[in-house]
Amino acid sequence: MNDFNTTYGSASREMDMGLNAGLRVFMLGVYNKLALGIALSGVIAYIAGDVAPISAVIFSSPIMWIVMFAPVALILASNFMMRNPSPTGSAILYWAIVVALGLSMGVYFFMAKLGLGGITHFVITKAFLATAATFAGLSLFGYTTKRDLGPIGTFAVMGLWGAFIIGMMFFILPMIFPNVPFFQVGNNGTMQLIISGAFALFSAILIAWNTQSLKETYFALGGDQRGMAVATNIGALNFFIYFVNIFQFFMHLLSND
Repeated sequence: MNDFNTTYGSASREMDMGLNAGLRVFMLGVYNKLALGIALSGVIAYIAGDVAPISAVIFSSPIMWIVMFAPVALILASNFMMRNPSPTGSAILYWAIVVALGLSMGVYFFMAKLGLGGITHFVITKAFLATAATFAGLSLFGYTTKRDLGPIGTFAVMGLWGAFIIGMMFFILPMIFPNVPFFQVGNNGTMQLIISGAFALFSAILIAWNTQSLKETYFALGGDQRGMAVATNIGALNFFIYFVNIFQFFMHLLSND
């Protein structure tokens, strides 16, 4: 009986080690794709905002509106485009959003070059490092916690959509109703900071939740390579969007110092 228990325990430990090794490879694939996306978007943002001929075309012409709204359009469209995702389709969507957000975030480098809004290259660097540290801590928590984050994750998804709707309302309505004082509140720096803070708060929760969800997805897929390729792309996409939301909050916060 003791021999049987010993053998069974050893086999169980080997299985656990194999599963954990596979999980680590899967999660590293997500993090590596995220890191590549962040690096690419950073390079694109720098070129778009700091290279004079390109920044002049993007931020001094009607193209600016396309650059501003393209990421929102792609993210909204992804909810319909990814109903039955494929590895190729989800990868194209990921890199398209990375490029679109990289172009839109070029405005920070453009403002830093012109000395506008209290934004400098040092502020951008501090905001990036603060975001990276925040992301790492939250994802580590989501990976290691035994607590079910599902309920709070569902709440955060609804909160993020609510913040998005409010943010869009205060962005669009002042242009439609310029003489209505209530709608001009969105142009107030404090209100913009509050809305950005709401995005960051809900995104922070979702980083932990999505990390836990990716672990569960890995075990549910049971080695399905196609499914894991899609999960890697979608996981990196979600993380990238949350990373940008938190980065933008730190930019608001630090540029107001």
